[in-house]
Amino acid sequence: MDTTVINVEGMTCNHCKMSVEKALTNLAGVNKAEVNLAAKNVTVTFEPGKVDITAMKNAITRAGYEVE
Repeated sequence: MDTTVINVEGMTCNHCKMSVEKALTNLAGVNKAEVNLAAKNVTVTFEPGKVDITAMKNAITRAGYEVE
């Protein structure tokens, strides 16, 4: 398992947190996603080879948030 931190703009509440976490955990290969609203980021634990960072960023964008 690898871990990465992705900066996300536009998250303001618990609903935002759940939306981003769900968008990521629905991807095959993502084991865990934890949003930190104060830091405006999400820490993702994933299996390399099954999912890449581009796919994760695309999932966040599709959920309605901006990725830095």
